[in-house]
Amino acid sequence: MQSIIEPSLAHYLILSAIIFSLGIIGVLLRKNTIVILMCIELMLNAVNITFVAFSKYLGLIEGQIMVFFVMTIAAAEAAVGLAIAVSIFKKFREINIRFFEHLKG
Repeated sequence: MQSIIEPSLAHYLILSAIIFSLGIIGVLLRKNTIVILMCIELMLNAVNITFVAFSKYLGLIEGQIMVFFVMTIAAAEAAVGLAIAVSIFKKFREINIRFFEHLKG
């Protein structure tokens, strides 16, 4: 008979830190707007993992409630970000972060 090992809080926090770090690296190194938006979503999901992990291990519901607020912010960020990306694509026929500075005029 095989015993099942339950992950500890540290396991979830390490996973969250790895995912968050991948998101930061993607935001800093990539020039494509869509990829940057996906990396921001990765970072928000890492925060969600942390909220749920602390909520479970502390026995509180507040962490899970915060996840709903973070998911709402993520949806709004995706909608606004994609609208800006479409605007850039219509004007320049390419989605690149360096074109954002040309949207002023």
